[in-house]
Amino acid sequence: MRTSSSIPKPVLILAPWLCILFFWYGVRWSGLVDASLVPAPGEVLARFTELLQGRLGWDMLISTRRVFTGVALGITVAVPVGFCLGWYRGIRVFMDPVINFFRALPPIALIPLVIVYFGIGETAKTVILFYASFFAGVIVMYEGISQISPIYIRVAKTLGATDMEIFHRVIVPMTVPHILTAIRVALGVAWATLVASELIAAQQGLGALIQNASAFFQLDVIYVGIICIGSIAMTMDIALRALSRRLVAWQDRLN
Repeated sequence: MRTSSSIPKPVLILAPWLCILFFWYGVRWSGLVDASLVPAPGEVLARFTELLQGRLGWDMLISTRRVFTGVALGITVAVPVGFCLGWYRGIRVFMDPVINFFRALPPIALIPLVIVYFGIGETAKTVILFYASFFAGVIVMYEGISQISPIYIRVAKTLGATDMEIFHRVIVPMTVPHILTAIRVALGVAWATLVASELIAAQQGLGALIQNASAFFQLDVIYVGIICIGSIAMTMDIALRALSRRLVAWQDRLN
């Protein structure tokens, strides 16, 4: 029996994308959906090339900058907050209901209030992305920290380590994987929230591109925007995973 380990890695990487492409063509040619509602991959590629010669590159850069800023600010706050929630049980019990209350609120529901308090400029968009990133990151952080076994602390104390040595040589290294996971989750949530944040009077960005295209029923442009968002998010995630493998090479993994 042939196992997946014997299949070349490039084949494993390309196979799902080819399946999606065949499915795309199949839906278009099946007649189950009006062909005018499903632009062909070739049409989308042609529109991508056309837009790339115009504003598309700038839109991708603007959206990437917004997501990066929102995630950077959100994680900067989420890491210490999540650490405190995970490390100190009393704080976790006190704050857990509040965290879960706000985590459940979709960022798009806050747009009217954000406009009232922050206007319609870049600050408002950053606030929406910060909100989404913070609550995604803080949940991952405090769940991960709370599951760190106290046996490591006791062993370090038995060996004569001081509190500062325990923090730097035990706690910090064990926290790094959770920080990296929090960043990955926050990036995914931020990209998913991007279109909502760019509802706030955005004239540039991939979310704005998609919204403007929907007003004129330009389905091929909408597909281009969606594919660009997914591609950039995937590229950032791959880069972060590569960084994670370097920083936590000491950690045992299944693969």
